[in-house]
Amino acid sequence: FRQKYRLVCHQRIHTGERPFSCTQCPNAFKSNKALTIHQRVHTRERPFSCTQCPKAFKSNKALTNHQRAHTGEKPYKCAECGKA
Repeated sequence: FRQKYRLVCHQRIHTGERPFSCTQCPNAFKSNKALTIHQRVHTRERPFSCTQCPKAFKSNKALTNHQRAHTGEKPYKCAECGKA
C-alpha cells in the first residue's frame, strides 16, 4: 500500500471494524469516505452530474458507471464466452 491509511482501511476487512458511524441511522463504515458517500442518502446531495443528461449521483464512481450507458463502454468481459 502506498499510504498507511489505505493499509489500515484494508485491514478492517479482516477485523470487521467499522469505526465511522452515521449519526442519522445505525450504519457504520470502514472508511470516512464511505461514510461521506452514505450520508448523501440522508441529505439527498448528488454532487456528481452527468454532462449528457440531467442525472446526478452521490459518488464519482456511480457517475462513471452511468456514463458508460452514453458511451457504450463495457469494460468487463466474461472469460468463458467473451460476452461483455
